[in-house]
Amino acid sequence: MAKHLNGRLLAARYEASLRASIAQHRASAGCPPPGLAVVRVGDDPASGVYVRKKAQACGRVGIESRMVHHVAVASQQEVLESIHQLNADPSCDGILVQLPVPSTLDARQLLLAVDPAKDVDGLHPLNLGRLVRGEPGLRSCTPAGVMALLAHGGIAPEGMRALVIGRSVLVGQPMGILLQQANATVTVAHSRTRDLSDHCRQAELLVVAAGQPGLVGADRVRPGAVVVDVGIHRVPPRQQGERAALCGDVCFAAVEPLASHITPVPGGVGPMTVAMLLCNTVQAWRQRCGGGAPRPAETDCLH
Repeated sequence: MAKHLNGRLLAARYEASLRASIAQHRASAGCPPPGLAVVRVGDDPASGVYVRKKAQACGRVGIESRMVHHVAVASQQEVLESIHQLNADPSCDGILVQLPVPSTLDARQLLLAVDPAKDVDGLHPLNLGRLVRGEPGLRSCTPAGVMALLAHGGIAPEGMRALVIGRSVLVGQPMGILLQQANATVTVAHSRTRDLSDHCRQAELLVVAAGQPGLVGADRVRPGAVVVDVGIHRVPPRQQGERAALCGDVCFAAVEPLASHITPVPGGVGPMTVAMLLCNTVQAWRQRCGGGAPRPAETDCLH
């Protein structure tokens, strides 16, 4: 039976460390608290849940959070103006553009408009370039959270055959880079990959970020593999009165007996994504308050 990589417990450790770090730095440097702004367009229900969770996490550690909420029919220029105002606001250390945005907007242009020093999602080309070069900087939150989970679970990717399913700029691409930098031998699979099952069965470390419920079952997992499930999907209730359930890209019940380690859904990668967002915000804040150079390691905010 696989050991669970518990993101909730580890995220709580990060929050405790960040809460202490913020209080200590405010006392010694006399800085105002860190500030995080979320730019949201429209009323996507899932986005609303994510934004609330981020605001609650900010409150627990001492980060002041605010939301700039535009209606779904807002123009590109209106949203860009909000981002430019936040870039110039000294009380705002981190800016997050909540994705997805309506199809009428150019998400790429919005992300490009964010000041790289405040890009706590790690999606600006400058921060992605720093990631590729192995330089310190703000890291993509979900891949950084995965690396932190692996480290806490005592899993060293060095020398392992790793497969990342999904090649999005949000997860798959930076995930592959971080695993390469940890000296894993990495394959990135996607919708055009042939013989996906064969690739899966060869992987000692499998990170699934395909956005497809139940994509990976027992027939696609090598016994003893480490399985990280990034996907999260809402399953409609079977009967009236039942609550909707959540599932991932991995068939958890079927894969758990085979794997050596596995992330549950919910409670695995999700909480760590939020924890890394908090880490990035505090890192940007410390930079502004003279708190030292950017930190390259995903686990540094535990110290």
